[in-house]
Amino acid sequence: MSKKKNYYLLGVIFIFFSFYCAYFIRYEMVGDYIQFLTVLLICISTDIGGYIFGKLFKGPKLTKISPNKTYSGMIGGYIVSIIFTSFFFKYLYLLKENTSAIFDLNVFFIVLIISSASQIGDIFVSYFKRLSKIKDTGKIIPGHGGVLDRIDGMIFAFPVSFIIVKLFY
Repeated sequence: MSKKKNYYLLGVIFIFFSFYCAYFIRYEMVGDYIQFLTVLLICISTDIGGYIFGKLFKGPKLTKISPNKTYSGMIGGYIVSIIFTSFFFKYLYLLKENTSAIFDLNVFFIVLIISSASQIGDIFVSYFKRLSKIKDTGKIIPGHGGVLDRIDGMIFAFPVSFIIVKLFY
């Protein structure tokens, strides 16, 4: 990306804000690391579900910005993130003693919101990669588009989670 573009400074500010939000959720929130792991799990399972369902069921394209994204992948991302998060909550006591979490309707909607933010982040970063004519953002993970493709959803999901925490908890 050219440093002369108008969105460069805005991007840098947003990245720092995103990392601050991740830091806040991990270290500053009451309730230690469980919320952080939950956001990570939602983002990772959304990516996995989107990829698997998109490859299996194909279907109409979601957007021209990212031509490999399909509606079936989007729905699969939601389904897998809900399933993984419900299992995480069910077996949370194995990770940390005296902890119980209930996967209720509120958590269901929070998972949908965070999963949506993750998918929007994925599309948004793809848009800027296309503007900059960049296919892969690194060679550390060959065939996966680079490290940025692993964290692009998280860059948007952590600020959304931060806002949810500040508004409702």
